[in-house]
Formats: sequence, C-alpha cells, structure tokens
Amino acid sequence: MKPNGFGLIGCGIFGTVHARTYAASPHARLVAVCDQDIERARQAAGKYHAGSFTDNWRDLLKNPEIEAVSVATPDFAHTEIVLAALKAGKHVLVEKPLALTVAECEEIIAARKASGVKLMVDFHNRWSIPFNHVKEMTHSGELGDLLMINIRLNDTIYVPTKMLSWAAKSSPAGFLGSHVVDLIRWLTGAEVRKVYSVSRSTVLKNKGIDTPDFYQTILELSGGCTAFIENCWIVAENAPNVFEFSAEFVGSKGSTFVNASHHRMIEKYTQQGPGFPDVTGVVEFNGRLSGFCVAAIEHFIDCIVNDKDPSVTAEDGLAATKVIAAMEESARSGMPVQL
Repeated sequence: MKPNGFGLIGCGIFGTVHARTYAASPHARLVAVCDQDIERARQAAGKYHAGSFTDNWRDLLKNPEIEAVSVATPDFAHTEIVLAALKAGKHVLVEKPLALTVAECEEIIAARKASGVKLMVDFHNRWSIPFNHVKEMTHSGELGDLLMINIRLNDTIYVPTKMLSWAAKSSPAGFLGSHVVDLIRWLTGAEVRKVYSVSRSTVLKNKGIDTPDFYQTILELSGGCTAFIENCWIVAENAPNVFEFSAEFVGSKGSTFVNASHHRMIEKYTQQGPGFPDVTGVVEFNGRLSGFCVAAIEHFIDCIVNDKDPSVTAEDGLAATKVIAAMEESARSGMPVQL
C-alpha cells in the first residue's frame, strides 16, 4: 500500500516533531514542508526526507499529493491557514490552541463540517501514560468522587524572551492553559461552568513583551469538582527544566500526584547544569521515535490511513478556547465568568 501524503506548515521546535513522526512512519510520506524562514524549511526537508520545501503555505496546499497537513505555526497564525486547508480538502492536525478567539474556532468548525474532512487538535497530553493512569483511577472508582484538582504548568522566562519571538501575541493562558483545560475536561468528562482568574503583568512588560506574567485560575466543573490551575511565564531561567508540570487529584476515596517534569527518573548534573531529561514526551531509542507527543501524531496518521474519526475534535478546541477567553475576561474584570 502506498503511504499517504502529508505536509507540514511550520518547521519550528514542535513542527520538527511532526516532521520526524511522518518521516518515521511506514504509513506516511512527507511530501512537502513549509516555513516562512526558507532556510529552516530547506534544512527540515533535507533532514526528514520531504519531497519539497517552500516558504509559501498556499503553494503547499495546492499540492495534489498532499492529503493531510500539520499546522504547527505560532498560536496567532492558525486560523487563516486551517480555513484554507479545509477549503482545499486537506485533513488537518493543528497545534493547540485551535484558535485564539471563540469566533475563530466556530468559523473553523463550520468550515470543517462543510468540507467533510478530518480535523484534530494536538492536545497530546491525552496520550501521556501518567495521565492515562489517573483517568483509569477516576473511571474505575479507585479515587471515589473527584473533588479537587491542582495543576501547575509553567515555563521559565526563557520561553517568552528567547524561544518565542511572538510571545506578545500569545499568553501563558493560551500557550499553557489550553493544555491544562483540555486535560481536565478529558480526565473528568465534565465541562467548566465558572471561571475566576487573576493575572499580573510586570516582569515581561518591563522587558518590552506586552503579555501577562502569569494566570492563577479557579475552575468550577459541571460535576461539582473544582480545579486550581497555574500558568506562568516567569520561572527562573536556571530552573532544571524549561517547564514545570505537576498535578494533584483528590477524591473521596484517595488521591494521586503526577510529576511530569521534575520526575527524577533520570537526573543529570553536568557543566551544562542540572536537568531531568524527558523520558515520556519525545524519546528516540535505537533509532526509533516514541513518546506521547509522537503517539498523538501517530493517532492522526492512523485516522487518515484507516478513515477513523480523531479522538480530539475541533469542538474540543472550541471548549478549551472558551475557557481561556473566560480566564482573560475574568482577569481583566476581577469578576468570575459564567459559562
């Protein structure tokens, strides 16, 4: 069977994970890659054996050999590309968040329905083994009734000041909070009904980056559970990892804790500083790529090859963006927002 043709738009840090996954899959053929930096596109095409490269995503979408595309552009640059891809009849895997506004998400959903193609949002934590253990504990009743959730997903200040040239066009809520909101919805099967959030904007603004430093948010869920989430972009740059990710789940019969960043499964202390290397997200061993970030993209490939519906939908993307928008509104107004 001839492998299906895939394209990649956005060859940045996470875009390369998409490229590597397509290149390694026996069921996928990386037809073309695109990046506004033509040299980066050229390097990605060579490294991951793409058939061609370009700096014009419209040209990539015209390629009849491409059946599906990954959109791994910055947060603010999803909507136009995704709408054009759907209009061109391409299946789409888009990085989170689906879009920055509720109206844009709704426009994308309408376009997907009109096109009849598949669209998946890459909320890859749904494939994380630790969080799947938590999901099993909640569904089996081992935790009893889930009462309280605390999740911290933070980045060091390196991310908005050095890694992302476009940080001022996003925020810790959209960039980090969307992951957490989807994770909570997926784990609990409940919807967010009320949002109360506070944020502060001092450190990054003083560096000329007009975006909040952090959000601290309380969510009330439809099933009665409450969640506290923290999303911050100003953790000290000399922290052992570029991100901090921990979660606690408290139920009527027990509790469980996940450390997804400072897990200490492997610790290293070298001249480059201390660190806890990734052992679950993107891992290469004996030439084979694995990890939950890879598994999410492999799920998309499987959906295209075997004509299945993705387990993460555009509607999931909309639900997350609704909560992020409520976080931003609550932080501005100082009042809770009802959903």
